[in-house]
Amino acid sequence: MKEKILIGTYTKKDSKGIYEITLDTATKKLEDLRVVAEIENPTYLALSKDNRFLFSVSRVNEEGGTSAFAKQADGTFKFINAVTSPGAPPCYIGVDQNDHFVFSPNYHKGTMDVLEIHEDGHLSLTDIVKHEGKGPNEARQDGPHTHYGDLTPDGKYVVVCDLGTDEVYTYAVDAAGHLTKAAVYQATPGQGPRHLVFHPNGQLAYLFTELSSEVVVLSYNAETGEFKEVQTVPTLPADFTGTSIGAAIRISKDGQFVYASNRGHESLAVFAVAADGTLSLVQHISVEGKHPRDFDLDPTNQFVVVANQETDNLTLFERDAETGQLTLLQKDVYAPEAVCVTFSTEK
Repeated sequence: MKEKILIGTYTKKDSKGIYEITLDTATKKLEDLRVVAEIENPTYLALSKDNRFLFSVSRVNEEGGTSAFAKQADGTFKFINAVTSPGAPPCYIGVDQNDHFVFSPNYHKGTMDVLEIHEDGHLSLTDIVKHEGKGPNEARQDGPHTHYGDLTPDGKYVVVCDLGTDEVYTYAVDAAGHLTKAAVYQATPGQGPRHLVFHPNGQLAYLFTELSSEVVVLSYNAETGEFKEVQTVPTLPADFTGTSIGAAIRISKDGQFVYASNRGHESLAVFAVAADGTLSLVQHISVEGKHPRDFDLDPTNQFVVVANQETDNLTLFERDAETGQLTLLQKDVYAPEAVCVTFSTEK
């Protein structure tokens, strides 16, 4: 089988925009890197659930925003439109299960945009919410810094992680794409919530904190949208003394293992999930590069691909479904300024 992977990038040096690379599951190799859309700083990507459209963080005409593309027969993507405003681009893209809305938090502005996906794929803005507050880390928490926004598994709420205020907001979203605050989880001051993944059971979530490099196990109340802390575990070894910050977090389809990337320690941390949802460390493994900004499990969950931003390379691992452990297959796969890994789910 040949799986297609889209790679989001910065375009400050050699990158041209959005790339595609193929994972050959028979030879267990990444190959055939090519540009599929030229645009400035497409640092986070998300495909529509039907794979017809691609949505990207981007800069267009000197403004930051969210762009929409239509997939072409040759696998490239044709620009449809962009919703932009003066200032920095957003930092994340979430798409709802029914391809109705895109959720786009902006780290620099501390805002959360909701955009409607129209039948032809073009986007239009339906709502913007802005957070207030700050945290104890003066360098990184001088104000709100929204870093993640996506739907809960039940589709009832949008969860927004704010690194700047140490909060996780839960918003109800209506049919018109308007948000109403339902609940707020207060993280430990200075943790810096970055990204979050839900357990397949829909009752637990795993919050990755960028500034403290910890995974917080949270219980989720589907009625109220509230989160409560169950456990907090570090993603760095106890004897590590350098500087490192958290990046991406993923969970296996069976809910048995959680993976998190450390930028500085340059590793993936692998955790086993107990019956009650709590975590225990299984493995630390080098990403064979610097600044693992993002990674993802392929649709079969047999492979993991890591994007190392500062060394312009992808790393391929094979995953043991029983133990969760990773084994290095391939490193030094060129991908300029790679910061996002998005597998196509198209059959």
